[in-house]
Amino acid sequence: MTNRMYKSTRNSETKVTASQAILSGLAPDGGLYVPEDFPVLDVPLERLAGMTYQETAFEVMKLFLTDFTQEELKGCIARAYDDKFDTPSIAPMRKCRNAWYLELFHGQTIAFKDMALSILPHLLTTAAAKCGENREIVILTATSGDTGKAALAGFADVPGTRIMVFYPKNGVSPIQEKQMVTQEGKNVCVAGIRGNFDDAQSMVKQLFTDPDLRRELSERGYRFSSANSINIGRLIPQVVYYVYAYGRLLQEEAVRPGEPVNFTVPTGNFGNILAAYYASRIGIPVKQLICASNENKVLFDFFKTGIYDRNREFLLTTSPSMDILISSNLERMIYEAAGEDADQCRKYMEDLQRSGRYEIDESMKKNLCMYRGGYASVEETAAQIRKVFETEGYLLDPHTAVASFVCDRFREESGDDTPTVIVSTASPYKFTRSVMEALGRSDESADDFALADQISALTGVPVPAAVSQIRDAEILHHLVVNREEMEGAVKEFLS
Repeated sequence: MTNRMYKSTRNSETKVTASQAILSGLAPDGGLYVPEDFPVLDVPLERLAGMTYQETAFEVMKLFLTDFTQEELKGCIARAYDDKFDTPSIAPMRKCRNAWYLELFHGQTIAFKDMALSILPHLLTTAAAKCGENREIVILTATSGDTGKAALAGFADVPGTRIMVFYPKNGVSPIQEKQMVTQEGKNVCVAGIRGNFDDAQSMVKQLFTDPDLRRELSERGYRFSSANSINIGRLIPQVVYYVYAYGRLLQEEAVRPGEPVNFTVPTGNFGNILAAYYASRIGIPVKQLICASNENKVLFDFFKTGIYDRNREFLLTTSPSMDILISSNLERMIYEAAGEDADQCRKYMEDLQRSGRYEIDESMKKNLCMYRGGYASVEETAAQIRKVFETEGYLLDPHTAVASFVCDRFREESGDDTPTVIVSTASPYKFTRSVMEALGRSDESADDFALADQISALTGVPVPAAVSQIRDAEILHHLVVNREEMEGAVKEFLS
């Protein structure tokens, strides 16, 4: 197999191997790494129906990570997708009404980020060895709620690594926050910031590309990498579950080989839905990618008008992992839509940084025709949680409820009856208060853990270990900083 190379969305001339791209996280010019070309699945679609998650992962990832040996890749997969997940299927599908919910919350932090962050530490340490890297790898990550805990759990006490996570202090759910601030590990640090996710993410990217800081840390024996979906080593594992989902639909005889499906994806940073697009590029028949937003709806407006504009009020909603105005992974899709014109992509990103907006042309809009946008208000999200529970006995978290509502509206307005998979990105146990309020069963006197017990009594589903284990856990991380203090916090952690 030819070694597949990766290039930056802002400079197509520089090419690196998969291992180098994973190790770097972000390209030196601030761009994101993308494959030089897309492979094609060499497994017949009908065979997907009988494949396990681990087998599917190997068939997908071997196409992208071509400088990993089969033994290295199979070893990473085996260590990632094991009994850390509470079901052997890893990502089960649940049919409700006229759609299938792809449950991506059966990992150790009960959110979809586990799907990729269970394997990223293994990919990263393997990549470091392949590249002869002997410096300590510093994982620097901003989170809107779920990436942080999944990354912390994945990298805790992994030799040769340290990880520091920044989260918006008042912008995550109480259980999301407690999952992070109780994280054990000699190599981990968690800091809240006085600001929102976009503040944290933009500063992390700035630190990544600061040549003076990189040189200073290199002299001290450190190098940066990322666990965010800006890292191609996190994005590629996400492609796997879309391929796996198609296999499950084949197994259920919901589609025949080659028949198209739609995916509806709750979307914030654009990585999850971009992985669905990558799945289509390697051979999964996809008709529509339905991008579901909450009231921040910067992506809904973009797909409607062709104008990306973050100059708007930042809203805190009941789906905090989607409270994002700068969707970093959209840059990869902009690069594709611009015909892989790195100069044009760089100009758009410079416009975004300078003025907070950019506008694509008509030809690029046509290249994005696979996407449809929709959004749900907080009230509509709550109503959807209540509706699905009352009619199906199936309890959604607020992010999945956004996607479910948008899916219903899309079908009503378009008449499209294509078999549809709704991506369920988190357990309702991560957002207990919002879920119970949506069901009209709010209890102001109960804390989020007491509400978890109430959800268990209501549904008959045991409280997940990810919640019960932190109920009385000691808070280990107390640091809260301003945006401009983040660099100093990183240096202090590394000292």
